Amino acid sequence: MTATLLATHRVEKPWGRHTLWPGFADPAADGEPVGEIWFQTPGNAAPDLLIKYLFTSEKLSVQVHPTDEQAHAAGLPRGKDECWVILAAEPDSTIALGTKEPTDRETLKQAALDGSIEHLLDWKPVKAGDFFYSGSGTIHAIGAGITLVEVQQNSETTYRLYDYGRPRELHLDAGLAVSEPVPYQPHPMPGRVAEDRVILVEGPKFVLERWEGGTRSLTLPEGVTGWLIPLRGEGVVDGIAFQAGECLTLEGSAELHAEAGSDLLFAYPGEIRI
Repeated sequence: MTATLLATHRVEKPWGRHTLWPGFADPAADGEPVGEIWFQTPGNAAPDLLIKYLFTSEKLSVQVHPTDEQAHAAGLPRGKDECWVILAAEPDSTIALGTKEPTDRETLKQAALDGSIEHLLDWKPVKAGDFFYSGSGTIHAIGAGITLVEVQQNSETTYRLYDYGRPRELHLDAGLAVSEPVPYQPHPMPGRVAEDRVILVEGPKFVLERWEGGTRSLTLPEGVTGWLIPLRGEGVVDGIAFQAGECLTLEGSAELHAEAGSDLLFAYPGEIRI
């Protein structure tokens, strides 16, 4: 196996925070808040998936992403399905997914222009341990007071429909064209398939597993890359030590050893578990 420890890229955001998550150094009290931490593969590679941590103190914009087919039609490499593992949330934290009821695009457009789109969305309470899969076309917004890990197709194509009056560009025409303004349907979650293995999502664009500590053998098909995201604990894979707050890419076969009490995510592209 080849294991590669990825570099971190801290992204300052006005909606970010000065208190992050174990494994990450907090920004200086008088510095800019950090909203995202990305894990970057070496060189100019553009892998299938991108892993991020998000730290929110305000609501993020109401947005939507295209499908692969819509992205290709616009000359873009891929669409963007994404999912979120909630690590921590304040008692009143919410995430918007879909609309409360089916809505036509003209109504959606007018609501985006006058701000009432917030009231059309289905804001769901969230807590630590929750999981949500947001497929392309799903109108969504991440609320304040949330720490989460995002696993997504490696695309930054985001169409903003509404941004609470912030002075940022909106993309109403492109966003409305790819939006599915309907109630959110949770993606099937296979759940626990072994004592120490939970499948959070199985396709269509990627598989995301959650593992406990211990020893396990890994075998990835030729040409397939996996992303190991330790949320808690530490261990070794392919001779590379890892700990919470890091991310590694894996290829081939190897033994993974994680200390008892560890909490690991493992993601890989496709729709069939390895």
